[in-house]
Amino acid sequence: MSSLDPTLAGAATATATGDSAATATRITPGNALRPEDIAAQVAAAAPAAVGQDVASYALRLGDDPLILAQRLGWWISRAPELEEDVALGNIALDLLGHARSFLTYAGGAWDKTEDDLAYFRGETQFRCAHLVEQPNGDFARTIARQLVVSTFQHLLYGALIESADATLAAISAKALKEVDYHQDHSYQWTLRLGQGTQESRRRMLKGLELTWPYVDELFDDDELIERLEGIAVRPSSLRAEFDARIAEVLAEVELEVHEVPRALGGGRAGRHSEYLGLVLAEMQVLAREHPGATW
Repeated sequence: MSSLDPTLAGAATATATGDSAATATRITPGNALRPEDIAAQVAAAAPAAVGQDVASYALRLGDDPLILAQRLGWWISRAPELEEDVALGNIALDLLGHARSFLTYAGGAWDKTEDDLAYFRGETQFRCAHLVEQPNGDFARTIARQLVVSTFQHLLYGALIESADATLAAISAKALKEVDYHQDHSYQWTLRLGQGTQESRRRMLKGLELTWPYVDELFDDDELIERLEGIAVRPSSLRAEFDARIAEVLAEVELEVHEVPRALGGGRAGRHSEYLGLVLAEMQVLAREHPGATW
């Protein structure tokens, strides 16, 4: 188990802020473990308390929601209805919160803040999957991507709450509650588009076909996963339930995605599609132009 126990973070935060309500009770797994709590925990721990492998795993857990949040933010003011502007914006904010927590924890191994990792890494230093880098396309393609990502994350976080690493388990317990809504949102829109007009059905099917080449990468095991037995979740162990959930949704809407060639992948090793650099250029420009600026 990691030497960073989330029950220590409440006491550290209370000491730092004088907030008597910031106790261990408030941030037990399933409660509100904040990035600030994790930062206080990391600062109070012994040097190098976060192992390199655990940090590398937390980095990939944080990079997926970070890049997807940036992609989803584009829809604000562009969604097909006002309610979806709000819904996609809220999903993006949830994902950003997950990213902040995982990146804060990862940074403990390298004396880096969440901002250091988000804004001052180069493209090859990111560990996100190719799926989250892909262009939004039209609304149906975005929903197809959300269908896949939210289903995968729901299974992943549901398994990670049993991790031997207490901090990863606590972050995942909080994230799971939010991803439950993300999953329902994508399921409902898949049904709505697939059972709507002929045009909406065509677009939903096209969105699924464009998304499907990037699905397999999410379930790849690698040496890092092997070394973190009991801490990390083996992605391949989630595939059967993922396929079952997706099949149930597609059967209800009477859509079928034909088998397509797998995309090259390699995001977990820092090999990315041509799109990530464009996302990072937009996301990082302000921090790089004005390093250390606050407002």
